[in-house]
Amino acid sequence: MSSAFLSQCQRQVLHNAGFAKSFAKRSFATVTDAPKPHRLAAGILLNRSPILTRTPTKFEQEFFKYQQRIQRALFNPFPHEFYFKQGSVLEAQFNQEEIKRERKAFGDAFVKNMEDKSSLLLNIETSGEEDEKPRPRKSEADEKGDIKSLDRHGQRNLYLLVKGQPEDKYEWRFPKGYVESGEFLHEAAKRDLQAECGPDMNTWVVGKKPVGLFEYEYAKPDPQFQGEKVFFYKAHIFAGQAKAEKITDFAWLTKEEIESRVDKEYWNGTKDMLSDF
Repeated sequence: MSSAFLSQCQRQVLHNAGFAKSFAKRSFATVTDAPKPHRLAAGILLNRSPILTRTPTKFEQEFFKYQQRIQRALFNPFPHEFYFKQGSVLEAQFNQEEIKRERKAFGDAFVKNMEDKSSLLLNIETSGEEDEKPRPRKSEADEKGDIKSLDRHGQRNLYLLVKGQPEDKYEWRFPKGYVESGEFLHEAAKRDLQAECGPDMNTWVVGKKPVGLFEYEYAKPDPQFQGEKVFFYKAHIFAGQAKAEKITDFAWLTKEEIESRVDKEYWNGTKDMLSDF
């Protein structure tokens, strides 16, 4: 056997040994450097829907007045002579209410000559009766700035924001908790809401499918998980109030108020799940 052939065999053996060694290193590195998984969590966007109708815009107010004028101008006159005795108190009361409706539709200039319809009108107007006035649109909670009250901002959607523990990455956040083995996400959301905020709330989780996902990494190293994947569910509150049990504080806030209170990263990941009104 020639020396050239032996040298070629030795080189091939050394090459194969080097390849096997490098492959083993790569395989070992792949196993040890595998990324850690994210912990699965379920969050709740607990919403208090508006309890007051929204204040009309200037354009809407003028449009409603225009429609009211058209309706008053086209409707058939009510035959009050048939239903009320001429000169009676009931006729005077009807005329008074009719003048109010005309004034509301057309203004004071149009009805200034109508106030002599009844000789008793002046006596009725000065009898001490007051018109019914609607309740103010600002509640006592709005005046005091009570962010824990469900009566504040009646025209807006409010969301429950909780303050977690000092070791949490995000100080202010929505209620959440971890999903247990074999548990459905929507069931975990209900359980975690009650665990964090107490059992004294009558709530309803809208559906079994999440409305959004927020994923983030832990600020401090964790031996098991790299971060969390929080699946958010929408829910409504009908009665009751939250309690600071596993949380340190809570607040009912509008979308704009939430932006100023939470971390920027958290806001960017959850803002599209909230209502603008």
